[in-house]
Amino acid sequence: MPYGNGPDVLRQDVPMIKKLIAGLLLSTILVYLSIRGIDFGKVIEGFHAVRYGYVLLFILLVLTQQTLRSVRWGMMLSPLEKVDQISLFSVTSVGFLAIIAIPARLGELARPYLITKKSRIRMTAALGTILVERAFDSITVLFIFGAVLFFIPVLPPWLMNSALIVLLITLTLFMLMTFMLAKREASLKVFSQLINRVPERFAGKLNSTVHHLIDGFNIFRDVKLLVKVTLFSFLIWMIGVLAIYSLFVAFAFQLPLTAATVLQIILLIGIAIPAAPGFIGNWHYACILGLTLFGIPKADALTFAILYHFLSIAIVIVLGLIFLPFNKFSLSAMKKEALTNP
Repeated sequence: MPYGNGPDVLRQDVPMIKKLIAGLLLSTILVYLSIRGIDFGKVIEGFHAVRYGYVLLFILLVLTQQTLRSVRWGMMLSPLEKVDQISLFSVTSVGFLAIIAIPARLGELARPYLITKKSRIRMTAALGTILVERAFDSITVLFIFGAVLFFIPVLPPWLMNSALIVLLITLTLFMLMTFMLAKREASLKVFSQLINRVPERFAGKLNSTVHHLIDGFNIFRDVKLLVKVTLFSFLIWMIGVLAIYSLFVAFAFQLPLTAATVLQIILLIGIAIPAAPGFIGNWHYACILGLTLFGIPKADALTFAILYHFLSIAIVIVLGLIFLPFNKFSLSAMKKEALTNP
């Protein structure tokens, strides 16, 4: 249910509408760049040539990856509360559905919101674990990418620079999270000075929000748990590489496993850009950029991108819809939870 009267709701929705329009415009541009100069006859021929037995392998690998993601998230939540695996998998499935369905990455809030309905974990503390998860994802993929550079020493400057920027952001996030946990009182004092500048009716909620957010970083206190999460992160992303490689084989691309790793990091950088829901455009353009680096014709790269995107999104949608009746959410409900029980 919306809160407030009609004009107020419209005013609150303006930033969302602007982000949605900006995302749609960006996606339109990227779709145009993806299909510019394409012979669609060759794209159709490419679909006929696919060996769909390897597509089944891809689906199995992606399902395994999704399951391991939910297990790893449970590890990150365990310092707060142990959550059963069925709840973790169902919330993860619906959470990923929200990410592709809601623009401007606001779907990232779905998992923290939904896990509060399955446990006593605060939403902001759960959000803290999502930050930890994203940091581990980035550093793991970058480490794998760094190892690949020994086999592919020459890559475009734009890719190397992008990877360096992601690395710097990730290391900064790691340092900030560990500092906030190790120097909790000092961090809360710094944030309190900033928070005191906002209206008093919001200050108390913001202080509570920062306090619970730091709770989400508690995994850094447990070395054994950190090691387990690190190993799971490598396993998750190596399965991701194998999934991409299985599609290479399905398309009869004569590419090495290292090419799948490079494509994975280009895709992750590409879909980090807020575009239209479902990563339409940025996913396809990123795939084309990655595959053409290795000599794959643009038409074949587009065919690959279309199938890869369709399968990945379809898996997320099917899993999300299966568990959605047990994990209902809305933007207004997430906002209310964040404001009343941060």
